[in-house]
Formats: sequence, C-alpha cells, structure tokens
Amino acid sequence: MSHPAEQKHQLRKFLRRTRRNLSAQQQQQAALGITQTLKQQLGNKQQLKIALYYASDGEIDLSDFIDYCALRNIELYLPVIHALKPTLWFGRYTPDTPMYNNRFGIPEPATKLAIEPWQLSMVLMPLVGFDSDGGRLGMGGGFYDRTFAGLNRWPRKPKLIGVAHECQKVDKIPTESWDLALDGVITDQNSYF
Repeated sequence: MSHPAEQKHQLRKFLRRTRRNLSAQQQQQAALGITQTLKQQLGNKQQLKIALYYASDGEIDLSDFIDYCALRNIELYLPVIHALKPTLWFGRYTPDTPMYNNRFGIPEPATKLAIEPWQLSMVLMPLVGFDSDGGRLGMGGGFYDRTFAGLNRWPRKPKLIGVAHECQKVDKIPTESWDLALDGVITDQNSYF
C-alpha cells in the first residue's frame, strides 16, 4: 500500500479534474443548492462572523450566499496568505473591498481589517475531497491545517464546515497526524454533520 501523501496526491488529481469537468449549469445548480442549505443552517442567528472563500478551480461559487449575508449584515472574511509563514489570516470583505490576486491567482482583500481565527463563528472551507467521518482533502498547501492547528486551545472554536460538490465525496480520505478534521460538510445535494 502506498504512503498517505501519495494516496492524497492521486486522489487530489482525480477529484480536481472531476469538479473542473462539471458543466456551467451543474456549477450554477450547485451554487444555488449550497446557498439554500446555508440559509437553513444559519436560521435567525445574529452577529455572525463567517470566513468563506473566493471560488477557483471548479470550487462552488458562494456569490449568492455573499449577497444574502450582505442583506443580513453578517460580517464576511476571506482568507489571506500570511506574507512570512504558511498560514492564513482573515481579512474583512464587503462588495466594496479592494482586491488583489495572491501568488496562486486567487483574489484576496487588500485590507488591514482582520480578526483572529478564533473570533470567527464559522469557516466555510473549499474542499477537493471529503469523507463522511470529517476527513478533508484540500489543495495540498496545508494553509488551513496550520492556521487551525491550535484550535483546541483557543478561547472559542469556530465551526469548520467544508463546501463541496457531492461528486467529491469518497469512502475514506487518507489522513496524517496534522490533517484538520471538519465539523461538517455541505454539498449541493446533502449535509454531513
């Protein structure tokens, strides 16, 4: 049997290709489905601080959910790659926030308005793959894993929710000791909590 890192590499290639091959209509339907599920999950909760992502590489677009949050005065934050270490900080995002592309070509907010990860209510993370046990396969950079490594020692723990297409679910994600477990996953068709 191959090493978990090699298993993850092969699985990552397959699943990224799978989600990139989804049609524009499938992507649009997935975005609508995710928005409806997230609205139900939030219910009438107030004073939320939600980190989410800017979709790329076939990830589900959260633009409709962003619009919904703006109407409800929910604070939104986008991940920003730390300049000196391979972790993330979370910059405040509004439709008027100036953006720039990071070294991977992903837009990030050009703002100094940031909060500590433990101050977030919820973190919506993009996934390459997931399993029903909370296993998460990301893009391979380890940014989320390192950022949330001390989660159990924080004064408050945000909910870590993966966002993916249902076709990204696998039987078992190979894991290593540093891999971040999720509190749940929302797909275009199901919720796993």
